[in-house]
Amino acid sequence: MTQPDFPARSSAKPPHIVLVLADNLGWGELGCYGGGELRGAPTPRIDALAAQGMRFLNFNVESDCVPTRSALMTGRHPIRTGALQSVPAGLPQGIHPWEITIAQLLSQAGYATAMYGKWHLGDQEGRYPKDRGFDHWYGIPRTTNESMFTEQVGFDPEVVDIPHVMEGWAGKPAQKREPYDLEMRRRIDAELTDRGCAFIREQATSGKPFFLYVPLTQLHYPTIPHRDFEGQTKKGDFADSLVEMDTRVGQLLDTVDACGLTEDTLFIFASDNGPEYRRPWRGSAGMWTGTYHTSMEGALRVPLIVRWPGQVPAQRVTNEIVHVVDMLPTLARAAGAGVPQDRVIDGIDQLNFWRGLQDKSSREGFVYYIKSELRAAKWRDWKMHFVWEVEPNAGANHLETPYLFNLVQDPKEETDVNAAQGWARGPIRKMVHAFQASLKTHPPIPPGAPDDYRPG
Repeated sequence: MTQPDFPARSSAKPPHIVLVLADNLGWGELGCYGGGELRGAPTPRIDALAAQGMRFLNFNVESDCVPTRSALMTGRHPIRTGALQSVPAGLPQGIHPWEITIAQLLSQAGYATAMYGKWHLGDQEGRYPKDRGFDHWYGIPRTTNESMFTEQVGFDPEVVDIPHVMEGWAGKPAQKREPYDLEMRRRIDAELTDRGCAFIREQATSGKPFFLYVPLTQLHYPTIPHRDFEGQTKKGDFADSLVEMDTRVGQLLDTVDACGLTEDTLFIFASDNGPEYRRPWRGSAGMWTGTYHTSMEGALRVPLIVRWPGQVPAQRVTNEIVHVVDMLPTLARAAGAGVPQDRVIDGIDQLNFWRGLQDKSSREGFVYYIKSELRAAKWRDWKMHFVWEVEPNAGANHLETPYLFNLVQDPKEETDVNAAQGWARGPIRKMVHAFQASLKTHPPIPPGAPDDYRPG
C-alpha cells in the first residue's frame, strides 16, 4: 500500500479517546433527547454524560450500519469507498485494504488501540479490525441478526457457517471464540464492556495515549437484554435493553473516572443510524419522521454526545450540522495525528467548534446517498429530496421536481417550500454538482473490489 503523506504531528499532549457507538439507536430513545421515561426506560448515565459535555441535535449519519461505520473509520462517504451495504458472509465486503482508518492514523501517532464490538466492515483476513489499526479486537465481524440464524426455520449448517464471536491481535490470524446465538446475543454487550474497562485499566499507567472503540450491539434486533436486565423495567425487552445500554456506558465512564483519567479523556457516545423499522423491534426517531434505510430526518439524525472536561464546554447544546465523516479529521487533530493527503477526505475538522472556539460548525451541508443513488442533500436549514421514500421498501418515488423542506419550520418534512423559499435550491444544487464532479475526478472503489484493486 502506498504510504500517505502526513503533516507534522502536534506537540500538544494527546487525549485518550473512548468512542462508544450504539447500534440502531434512534434520536428519540434517550432521556436527554426526549425519550427515556417516555420509552419506558430511564437513561440516567447517558443523560448525565450529556450534561457534562456537548449534545448535538443535528449529528448526521449514513443510511444504515455498514455505510456509517465505513464513513466513521475513513472520513469518506461510502459512495467513494464502496462500502454501501451489508452482504452475506464469505463475500468481499466492508472497506477495501487501500482505505486508511482512524485507528491506523492513531496507531501511527503512538496510540494503543483496541476495539470491542461489532465491526461490519470486512470478515476475511486482511479486512478484520486487527488488520485495520487495532492492536486487539473481540466481537462480531458482521451483525446481530445473525444470532437468530440457528433457530430459524430450515437453517442448514451444511451450507451456511454458524456465526461466531471472534478475537484477533494485530499480525496474527483471527480466531473464532463461541457461536453467536441468541443466548450469546444477550451476553455480548456485558463482555464487550468488561473488556473495554479492562483495557482502560491496563492502559491507565502505560504512559501511552489510547483509543478504545466500543461499538455495542444494542439496540439492534433481536432487541433482547442480558438476563440480569430481563424484566427490570416491566415495559418489555426493548426498554430493558435500553436500560442495559445506559448501564454499559456508565460502566465505561466509571472506569475512566476511577483511573483518574477524566480530564485526559475525550469520551464520545453516538449511534450508527436511525431506529429499526421492523416490528416488534421498531424504535423511535422522536420528533423526526422515518427510520433508517430512508432519507428522512429520522434516518439521518442520531444522538452524539462529546465530553472532554476543560476542552469541550459542559452543558452545551447545538443544532449546527455535523456529519459522521467529520470524526476522522477531528479526532486526528485532537490526537496530533496526520490525515491522508493522497485521497479525498469528505470529513471536516470540527475540533475548534467542539471546544467552543467558534460558534458555528465548519460544515454547512452534505449529500446523502443510499447505496449508489443520490437521495437527498442538506444545507443550513433546508433539505432537498430527489427521491421520496418515507418507509423502507415502500416504493421509492423518483421526483421530477425535488421536494424542498425547511427543517426548522417543518421538522416532519410535510410542506414543500419550493415556491416560498426556492432560492435555497441554488446553493444546494451547487453543493451536489461539486460532489458529483469530485466522483468523476476521483472514481469510487467498486463494491466488492478485490484486495489488489487500486483506485485510479
